[in-house]
Amino acid sequence: MDKRIYLCLAHMSGKEMGFIQEAFDTNWVVPLGPNVNGFEEDLKQFVGNGEVVALSAGTAAVHLALIACGVKPGDEVIVQNFTFCASSHPITYLGAKPIFVGSEGETWNMDPVLLEGAIKDRIVKTGKKPKAIVPVALYGMPYNCEKIMEISNRYEIPVIEDAAEGFGSKFDGKVLGTFGKFGVLSFNGNKMITTSGGGALICQNEEDKNTIMWYATQARDAYPYYQHTAIGYNYRMSNICAGIGRGQMTVAQAHIDHHKHVQSLYEELLKDVKGVHIHKQPADKRYDSNFWLCTATIDEDVKVVGQENAYQEVIKTAVGGAAGVIKAVNSATTDCQPNENVEALRVFMLNNKIEARPVWKPMHKQPVYVDAPCYTNGIEEDIFKIGFCLPAGPYVIDDDVKYIVEKIKEAIID
Repeated sequence: MDKRIYLCLAHMSGKEMGFIQEAFDTNWVVPLGPNVNGFEEDLKQFVGNGEVVALSAGTAAVHLALIACGVKPGDEVIVQNFTFCASSHPITYLGAKPIFVGSEGETWNMDPVLLEGAIKDRIVKTGKKPKAIVPVALYGMPYNCEKIMEISNRYEIPVIEDAAEGFGSKFDGKVLGTFGKFGVLSFNGNKMITTSGGGALICQNEEDKNTIMWYATQARDAYPYYQHTAIGYNYRMSNICAGIGRGQMTVAQAHIDHHKHVQSLYEELLKDVKGVHIHKQPADKRYDSNFWLCTATIDEDVKVVGQENAYQEVIKTAVGGAAGVIKAVNSATTDCQPNENVEALRVFMLNNKIEARPVWKPMHKQPVYVDAPCYTNGIEEDIFKIGFCLPAGPYVIDDDVKYIVEKIKEAIID
């Protein structure tokens, strides 16, 4: 294998440069303009319900949604424990407190039973309800929209859907991000479609959209000079990035279809590999995942080549993602990490030019959240110890999947 197989690389349609060139030719190179308007309209048509605001990042979308839900310092917000930090960090930006809720075993997403228990307990402990609920479509898998929205409506707590990984995923035929008060999308470089960096917020109505737009453009009052009665943010998407997004929307469904195809190949090719289990969506036909990344688990007793050397060396460079700067550490291990065979498999795959990665580390095991309340049955921590992600992007062809599965088999010691 000469090429390196990545988890999910940005894939251009060939139409992006036309929109970008138009922006340059007309001098629309600011965070507004025809491409921004057009991209928002494209997204509105794609999700099929509500209004859309294009923003600089999915994280910005979470932040603004929390503000629009009235979250203030000292408030509590319930958020899925099994997720990327962008789901929870904006809560702390506002001086509020994340309350983590654990996962159900089938979807790996927020457990409705644990959610309701957390709400009841927070009311008893604090005398007030949490201000919002943030479920996550982990790796594109829909959460139980029916049950979580029922709980949301019964307790009158708004839902902010973190569908950053779930672009185009559906529940009962309805696109994720359109169930709650707000829905978060991400167009980072490795997502289902990309704008280089960027995100969007799906709003229920024009009033919500106008509120978000106001906060996203520095919260300026209606005077001929700049006057501010609230703190705003510079969160609008660039017209250049939106041009990329407009080109990407022409291949959005093709990307989704491809990821689903790759998932079906993994399911077929891994079905007889002892001790390795591809994560599938529930048999319930209402679940329709985009399979942004394909995920799997490996049993603890499965031996992998190089396992005896796992966690022997301190990591010196970022593993996966956008690389960048990482903080130096003194120990190669933490008190919560993937099993040694998972780490050995990651290294084995890397040495064979395949990017594999651990699943997200649960938030309640992150040092920055050591004091945050967590309502969990332990499922997400168990999955973190045995789970890993496999390539699924548009550049991953059938022969790549076959090669990846061959290397998984090769890595396992009989």
